[in-house]
Amino acid sequence: MTFASTLQSLAARSAMTRWQRALIGLGIAWGLLLVIFRQDAADMAGIWWNSSTFNHCLLIVPVLGWLVHQRKEQLAALTPQSWAPGLMYVAAGAFGWLLGDAAALAVARQLGLIMMLQGAVVLMFGPNVARGLLFPLFYMFFLLPIGEEVVPVLQTVTAQMCMTLLGWVGIPARLDGIFITTPTGYFRVAEACSGVKFLIAMMAYGVLVANLCFNSWPRRVAFLVVCVAVPILANGVRAFSTIYIAHVQGIGFAASLDHVIYGLVFFGIVIALVMAAGWRFFDRRPDADAFDPALLQGPVRHTLSIKQALGALLLAALVPFGWSAYVSARSSPVPDRIVLPNVVGWDIVPYSPKVHWMPRFVEASHYLSGRYRNAAGQEADLFVVVYDRQSEGRELVGFGQGAVDPNGHWSWSANLPAPASGRAERIQTKGAVRDVVSFYRVNGVTTGSAARVKLATLQARLLNGNQQAVAILVSAENEADTPARPVVDVFVSALGDVDKVADRFAGLR
Repeated sequence: MTFASTLQSLAARSAMTRWQRALIGLGIAWGLLLVIFRQDAADMAGIWWNSSTFNHCLLIVPVLGWLVHQRKEQLAALTPQSWAPGLMYVAAGAFGWLLGDAAALAVARQLGLIMMLQGAVVLMFGPNVARGLLFPLFYMFFLLPIGEEVVPVLQTVTAQMCMTLLGWVGIPARLDGIFITTPTGYFRVAEACSGVKFLIAMMAYGVLVANLCFNSWPRRVAFLVVCVAVPILANGVRAFSTIYIAHVQGIGFAASLDHVIYGLVFFGIVIALVMAAGWRFFDRRPDADAFDPALLQGPVRHTLSIKQALGALLLAALVPFGWSAYVSARSSPVPDRIVLPNVVGWDIVPYSPKVHWMPRFVEASHYLSGRYRNAAGQEADLFVVVYDRQSEGRELVGFGQGAVDPNGHWSWSANLPAPASGRAERIQTKGAVRDVVSFYRVNGVTTGSAARVKLATLQARLLNGNQQAVAILVSAENEADTPARPVVDVFVSALGDVDKVADRFAGLR
């Protein structure tokens, strides 16, 4: 064996040893993060498993492994080195987790955890290897269960598309929010019919294809635009087809056919059409290397030992976690019992609506509801919910919380002009329409904005403020001769200062 070959052999063994140490360090780092933030990891995995909107995330996990395996030979030509600046990304993720925890925003906590896992890769492997893993690291963001916030927008778009297509085929129809009435029946563009499941999964698929099949960025962007537009348009056609078939063949037949076609066939057809349209524009060879390791061989400064990197990562993760535990242990009592307030000019009467309505707020400390009538015969419903503190699953605002229970028969129909420090919306079901005004009170702030609620909750948690939270909802039914909104406004005015009323319910006055 020559001297040169001996040096090469030693260098190869040294590189292999360094990779082994880096991989062990990453395994320990990820293990520590998943143990410390195990609740968030478990919640995220539970959503992947239980929510059909995010079942595709279960496939993203092995796809990430496959993307890394694709790069195995190129990665072997690089040398991993623990890199101190990678800790900044870990710290950013940890701070994001703290903000999400303070605001009782699960998706922000989960985003923070994903960022910490990504940052651990950069910290343990260094910038050269991280650049080689850039797309798999980016693709980890698609593990985040987010996107259902656009459901109301998609419902509205789908309903309007249905109306346009029904007009083209000559079927008379009337649109009221997301409710469509035809001579055949009464149709609701429900949350499940918004197409959000298809759109979220298609975006994840489209980004993967754009990376694997295109080199040109304009072509990638164009393909992603198609991946967003086609599912929205296709879902509108699907919803229209359901109404059209119901008009021709009957509602029962249309409902059964819709579930079979949309669940088993429709998604596959749309993917096939998108891929067929993009096929001739693919400009990347299937066997092309993911990256050129020769371009990623720069010197690495500010290196750390594996032990130093692990210690710094552990500290960055434990500081926000410890502060959260400290604030959560702080007492925030509410009254043992709350009662309906006396409202000048209004008497409490039995609750007898056309259709039963109950807002949805999970695991509140107190629920209170009652119906009031004034001398003019106008009736309004008051609903109050009190939380001693907000946490995951116990919060004033969030998907499925508020005036509409997503599992019930009421649906959001439209937003209405909002009162000062509140929000107003119209909800609807077959045979009944309601206008609802909502006020949320957290840490001295009264608002109707979900974002403002989260910000006030965040400030209370970060700065040790009052944790108690109250929602006050006032609603009235639309009558043929009595619009609901004026009745709601009159009752809110008679109720008085909403700030003081909410604070009394929370035991702060």
